[in-house]
Amino acid sequence: MSKKLPTRQEDYSAWYNELVKRAGLAENSAVRGCMVIKPYGYAIWEKMQRQLDDMFKRTGHDNAYFPLFVPKSLFEAEEKNAEGFAKECAVVTHYRLQTDPDRPGKLRVDPNAKLEEELIVRPTSEAIIWSTYKNWIQSYRDLPLLINQWANVVRWEMRTRLFLRTAEFLWQEGHTAHATATEAVAETRQMLDVYAEFAEEHMALPVVKGVKTPNERFAGAEDTYCIEALMQDGKALQAGTSHFLGQNFAKAFDVQFANKEGVREHVWGTSWGVSTRLMGALVMAHSDDEGLVLPPKLAPIQVVIIPIYKTGELDALLERIQPIQQGLAQRGISVKVDSRDTERPGFKFAEWEMKGVPVRLAIGARDLDAGTVEAARRDTKEKLQLPLADVVDSVDRLLNDIQLNIYSKAQQYRVRHTTRVETYDEFKAVLDGEGGFVVAHYDGTSETEERIKEETKATVRCLPLNEPDEEGVCIVTGRPSPRRAWFARAY
Repeated sequence: MSKKLPTRQEDYSAWYNELVKRAGLAENSAVRGCMVIKPYGYAIWEKMQRQLDDMFKRTGHDNAYFPLFVPKSLFEAEEKNAEGFAKECAVVTHYRLQTDPDRPGKLRVDPNAKLEEELIVRPTSEAIIWSTYKNWIQSYRDLPLLINQWANVVRWEMRTRLFLRTAEFLWQEGHTAHATATEAVAETRQMLDVYAEFAEEHMALPVVKGVKTPNERFAGAEDTYCIEALMQDGKALQAGTSHFLGQNFAKAFDVQFANKEGVREHVWGTSWGVSTRLMGALVMAHSDDEGLVLPPKLAPIQVVIIPIYKTGELDALLERIQPIQQGLAQRGISVKVDSRDTERPGFKFAEWEMKGVPVRLAIGARDLDAGTVEAARRDTKEKLQLPLADVVDSVDRLLNDIQLNIYSKAQQYRVRHTTRVETYDEFKAVLDGEGGFVVAHYDGTSETEERIKEETKATVRCLPLNEPDEEGVCIVTGRPSPRRAWFARAY
């Protein structure tokens, strides 16, 4: 392998950027601010997508697909939403190119091919979807309408970072319509729970479920719920959001239904989404200075087998390894035998360590003769001798243990880096020290929130759903505070 990664301690940002490239997850593209997701990275995203899609379908949702382009008039129909995204929009103004008469062999935009109405490349799909729902919903019998789409969106970012913030990214966005506010809020909370379950059970990532403040709320929503995770540099990352839209979009696009009494009402809406930003969270929450550490449930390759052999022995050894490979595959474990004869075992060990494969089996003829297999765990780097007779069961148990251990380690990190403070000086000292979540009273006003953000670069990540109210005083103004908020510096 090439030279070692920068360490997290010396330069966390450089470590992350280099690891994403070195592990074969993604790279910068020829289009400024956009990325190419490479096969290994896309394989992880596919596993995320498949699991989430199953969870959405179990909760009654169907997939559909809506256009990439949104007419400007539709986009601006919901004013808060349009205003919230206006500075990030890519806009299509013309529909044709032509040969440039002043520069042979070059093209220019045809000045006579201007669109009558500009098209916005979707930064989010509420406008185009709600304009469609107007035709789909007539009666209470059409509700609830539970739709999800897997798509790409464009938000014109000037400062980009692979997976975390790119001009184009992949995501899913759910958009649902309901007969009552109660049903819509229940849907919003249900999908937040789905995201939290996915993060904790599959990504091995502990999250805090909460509601955003008005300052941090999705433009056009009545309430935004979120899951917040903590990365190894002490910064928070918003891992998913679920929005209660009230009747804002229904009124903007006149989506009404006849209720059981025959009275026409506007429907109640939700939207919710997670994106390829989860890939960034996966890297930053678990990986180490040697490379990726992947939870087995999302690892494209869960076990790599590396034959240890002398010249002329490989074919015979591969035959003896085949039953192990087949046994693991039959158990549903994804396994790869690295039989390249162009690289030495040490090179292979380092390469698969960089790619975060949870279990490595090094197998030689001598091991098989002795009835053992050497296993190495990626999470702890511990080496174990597994009995050949029940190697499949042993590896299965090992993978389960690794999944739990990765979660436990991340949870312990969060516990150590969650600090309750009583004063503004304490608040600033924690942020300038090890960082993490800072749990503090504040008076709930936008002014105080903005002041804290300006002075410390920390934002209110959420008001947690599972914490009771607690009377106190604001760390900044001394005014009464009904409950604590969770603050952090964030991505």
